[in-house]
Amino acid sequence: MNPGENDPLWRLRHALAGVGLALLVSVLLAAWLGSTVAGLWGGDYHARVTLYGVLLLYVVVGAGVLFAKVARHETEPLSARRVGLWVVSLWVWPLLLLSGRRPPSP
Repeated sequence: MNPGENDPLWRLRHALAGVGLALLVSVLLAAWLGSTVAGLWGGDYHARVTLYGVLLLYVVVGAGVLFAKVARHETEPLSARRVGLWVVSLWVWPLLLLSGRRPPSP
């Protein structure tokens, strides 16, 4: 018998690990992007912090939305490729949501 056969968190372990690592990478990426983009615009510290906060909110909301949408389908073991896919998905999550919607049937 599997140690977590009846445990829902055990079944979601690949998705939890994937979204957790992707979120960690995305936080670092958001900090770098916030600093770089605000610096290009000639922004001061306030501009960098504001942009970082917006980007951080964006990826955290994306992590929640993606986890809710795809966690039950994530069954492959964690790999660098899977984490990379989660990172990219965190940054383009609105496009993924829009592409997943189907028009109502007549």
